[in-house]
Amino acid sequence: MTEHAQDNANVRTAMKMGLFALAMLGLAFASVPLYRVFCQVTGFGGTTQVAQEAPGAVAGEIGVRFDANINSALPWRFEPVQSTVRIAPGARTIVHYRATNLVARPTTGTATFNVSPVQAGPYFSKIECFCFTEQTLKGGESVDMPVTFFVDPAIRDDPATAHIDEITLSYTFFPVEN
Repeated sequence: MTEHAQDNANVRTAMKMGLFALAMLGLAFASVPLYRVFCQVTGFGGTTQVAQEAPGAVAGEIGVRFDANINSALPWRFEPVQSTVRIAPGARTIVHYRATNLVARPTTGTATFNVSPVQAGPYFSKIECFCFTEQTLKGGESVDMPVTFFVDPAIRDDPATAHIDEITLSYTFFPVEN
């Protein structure tokens, strides 16, 4: 191989490696939104579905338990107003979580959520929720935040979920740095 041909091969290899590095960097930045979309579409990891309206109640009941967590860096108290409900699958249900800012200055947080057991994620649909939305509370302020949801009646038709009698909806609030 001539020196000129070797130089061309080296340049091509360097360009390929540079493009590969840029592609990997792009994927690193896109991974969180892509993962969120994947989870919302598939229900992977207990991710709930998003719906516009509930299909309507069917016979039977399923329990839903509500869990609230706070990252230690956020000076809030966060709790469900009601810790459990028993609902008919398909019924539109509204519950509230209460957040209280424990300091005198305004603070901002955002919540993430999950559902357990994870097999219930594809059947748990939220119509309205405060998750992934920045919430700013004034010093000492308390707010009630609604969650509107339903459990898809098809949960009883799936052999992997037919035995589930209780689902836990869990939120965790994290601080948002301004």
